[in-house]
Amino acid sequence: MSLKQVSSNKCCEGFQKVFEHDSAELKCKMKFGIYLPPKAETEKCPVLYWLSGLTCTEQNFITKAGFHQAAAEHGLIVVAPDTSPRGCNIEGEDESWDFGTGAGFYVDATEDPWKTNYRMYSYIKDELPKLINANFPTDPERMSIFGHSMGGHGALILALKNPGKYKSVSAFAPICNPIQCQWGKKALGGYLGSDVSKWEAYDATQLVKSYPDSHLDILIDQGKDDQFLSAGQLLPDNFIAACTERKIPVVFRLQQASCFYALPLLACCFGYDHSYFFIATFINDHIKHHAKYLNA
Repeated sequence: MSLKQVSSNKCCEGFQKVFEHDSAELKCKMKFGIYLPPKAETEKCPVLYWLSGLTCTEQNFITKAGFHQAAAEHGLIVVAPDTSPRGCNIEGEDESWDFGTGAGFYVDATEDPWKTNYRMYSYIKDELPKLINANFPTDPERMSIFGHSMGGHGALILALKNPGKYKSVSAFAPICNPIQCQWGKKALGGYLGSDVSKWEAYDATQLVKSYPDSHLDILIDQGKDDQFLSAGQLLPDNFIAACTERKIPVVFRLQQASCFYALPLLACCFGYDHSYFFIATFINDHIKHHAKYLNA
């Protein structure tokens, strides 16, 4: 499968590149970002896959997260794909921000008119790794995954549905229980139909209940002042409870607000939200989490 290089920038002694290719799974052109650390010039490196959230492309993570220095230090190739098929000319694909374009939800759609193109689960699980391993200096046996919001959901379900495939998993503010939130009900209902039992196959809180063993170390960071947490879209407590019941190790960090005094007697408190400012603050912790397993 041929790749077309879209851009290349020197960064932290490595290269941040973007490529375009024709996807057999999604039947459209797709882009992905890939960071090649300096270590990749002389030897094969493990791969860390990042899945982005609603409305994002491959650009959000590579330009805003500030992960390059840590990835370079730990010798990790980092791949950031797009979040959905693009330009498929499906009626309604651009009508809303939380369904269709930019909102593939990392599922394989079974409903018309989405089922032909919207197969992001299989694209991330199979097609993209094969493409990366065939064209870059990777060690195919060392692979991990993480993501944000919808992408955090994607990272969790991919790890839980494929025991042993990924060395580690982490997430920022993931959608943990999509069958119980409005984002999930809209997306899963649209892509998979009205049978809720089919939705459960893409719900981390449901999947962890039948995960076959406890050999999965999960790290989750959640901003306390995340507007989508308070709106009931993320539901991490449900996931934590399910992990606790199954004795699956999970480190859940609710990142608190900070206070400072802008004026005499006026205290200003601001907490971590759902943005890339939150991600950039804790991205090094996540890179270290994955490097511990990928470089073991």
